[in-house]
Amino acid sequence: MFCEIEKSLAAAADKKKAHVLSGFFKTGPGQYGEGDVFIGISVPCLREQVRRYRFPKRKDILRLLRSRIHEYRMLALLFLVEIFRTADESGRKDIYELYLANTRYINNWDLVDLSAPQIIGEYLGSRPREILAEMAVSSSLWRRRIAVVATLTFIRNNQFSDTFKIVKILLQDKHDLIRKACGWMLREIGKRDLPAEEGFLGKYYKTMPRTMLRYAIERFPESRRQDYLKSRV
Repeated sequence: MFCEIEKSLAAAADKKKAHVLSGFFKTGPGQYGEGDVFIGISVPCLREQVRRYRFPKRKDILRLLRSRIHEYRMLALLFLVEIFRTADESGRKDIYELYLANTRYINNWDLVDLSAPQIIGEYLGSRPREILAEMAVSSSLWRRRIAVVATLTFIRNNQFSDTFKIVKILLQDKHDLIRKACGWMLREIGKRDLPAEEGFLGKYYKTMPRTMLRYAIERFPESRRQDYLKSRV
């Protein structure tokens, strides 16, 4: 099936779009996506491939996931998300473990964001979550982002303590993609429980990176936003 999928992807590739995506996802020397290869396929088109092929063999998914081509890796993750959604407990455990064993290939922010909540977050929903704290201190940018973005699943279930725990670990992270992800998760908490978010901000807003704070308070009324920003000066 891999050859059939590869032919389908080649037919959907767009060189102009690939050039745009390469710039957007920072694939230049020294950038976070250095060396990533795009062929210019949209996410809706990749989702159509998932509907078309449904459940490829594990070996085909791993071949896609370990490809140097970004869209191949994204398609592999979309397959895993769909299979996870319909799997029994044993199947979910298998996909969770496969995911963790291959995080070096989940190496751009869009790949993390479309899969970490749906696989890691969902699997840990009723299980111990210590692994997230372990991932949050990883030297891998992408494992750290997985750790915080996976908590979006808990937030959607009005469970905030794990997000606060991971954000505290990442509070002084040097990478902009982590700062943005933490601010995003805090903002998501605020959508559901503003006092909970402001309680956390009250303790840490003066010491958290400005980018993280800006993302966290993005939906606040302008006057309240300015109160936070000006009081940091």
